[in-house]
Amino acid sequence: MTTTASDITFRLEQKRRVQADFPGPKSVALTERRKAVVAAGVASAVPVYVADADGGIIHDVDGNSFIDLGSGIAVTSVGASDPAVVGAVKEAVEHFTHTCFMVTPYEGYVALAEQLNRLTPGDHEKRTVLFNSGAEAVENAVKVARLATGRDAVVAFDHAYHGRTNLTMALTAKAMPYKTNFGPFAPEVYRMPMSYPYREENPAIKGAEAAQRAITMIEKQIGGDQVAAIIIEPIQGEGGFIVPAEGFLPALAAWAKEKGIVFIADEVQSGFCRTGEWFAVNHEGVIPDIMTLAKGIAGGMPLSAITGRADLLDAVHPGGLGGTYGGNPVACAAALASIGSMEEYDLAGRARHIEALATTRLRALQAELAGAGTAVIGDVRGRGAMLAIELVQAGSKEPNPELTKAVAAACLKEGVIILTCGTYGNVIRLLPPLVITDELLNDGLEVLAAAIKANA
Repeated sequence: MTTTASDITFRLEQKRRVQADFPGPKSVALTERRKAVVAAGVASAVPVYVADADGGIIHDVDGNSFIDLGSGIAVTSVGASDPAVVGAVKEAVEHFTHTCFMVTPYEGYVALAEQLNRLTPGDHEKRTVLFNSGAEAVENAVKVARLATGRDAVVAFDHAYHGRTNLTMALTAKAMPYKTNFGPFAPEVYRMPMSYPYREENPAIKGAEAAQRAITMIEKQIGGDQVAAIIIEPIQGEGGFIVPAEGFLPALAAWAKEKGIVFIADEVQSGFCRTGEWFAVNHEGVIPDIMTLAKGIAGGMPLSAITGRADLLDAVHPGGLGGTYGGNPVACAAALASIGSMEEYDLAGRARHIEALATTRLRALQAELAGAGTAVIGDVRGRGAMLAIELVQAGSKEPNPELTKAVAAACLKEGVIILTCGTYGNVIRLLPPLVITDELLNDGLEVLAAAIKANA
């Protein structure tokens, strides 16, 4: 008998419940304590403090229950307290919390590398290195590409987000809040136009044509023989959940291969069943030279990886890659368990089911609003459980960040946590845990629809 996500039993009741005094007194008190000790530069989207979480529900310290449509930014895909992950973490902690793989190695690191080499696309020989965060993975992928090619230039794209370190800020497109006043940034980073179907000047442009537009600019501004790497999110995350036109990624990857350029797929947010495939590049059969992985990899434990061609990663001299905490044994145990749960419950299939359920409702809402003369949903897009609606001024494509903020706030008051994103701050993104029940997801979507109607 096949096991599916519907067979999961949760510790917490999967229902939302928000009391009148929201945020509650305990959260208010914690906010005051926080102001005295936590740097103001660390912002939180929600003014409540978590006490427990399970499946698609988050409980705060005041007894409120929220529907989680953010998954900690695509991290807790298997839920925030998946029994397999919890059990693996407990067992690992009982043995040792850390030894540093660069000093005294352990099997968990090797076992996880074996799994990542197996799961990532392509049947070529691969190698994996483990780190702590998505930004760290990106930094190291670029290091590998530069060393292996002997070139310096790196190409990134409009609307990209790759992290908050110096190099990854240079790769990231959006200034505020990620880059403003934090420069100067790492050199030899070049930005090219992305395929953004909703906002193309020529709506009829094909993916391959959009890729050629970028390629022509690369050849003119840099020269293909000077480029070490092209790095791209197969579905852009912070930039607005932008799905490039079909053919864009394959054309870029083919040109990179022809020119000896390392093609890096940044799957930090889109990986691990999130888009209805194990990785977003699988939708078009693209096989990257290197992939950067994080977020959903370990059920909430801090872990990231680069997995790629053996000849590229093995070109680096011994000691050139690593880090004190990279591939922490407890995080490795969590990742192995998380991958096991993804396979056991077919969470890639579950993501496709979420897409079908959610997009049907969102597109119906889009049509309803347009018919009523309040066409504020400009676009519904995404894959799997990585979905977005782009909000605009009624009857135009002018971004509407004010409405976006109002909708997020209205949803929160009703007990639904949603995230926003986008270069223009006008995109609502939906990243529910892949184990969320249909009932809970439908409830959250009803609240979202009501919030948009009330504020449009």
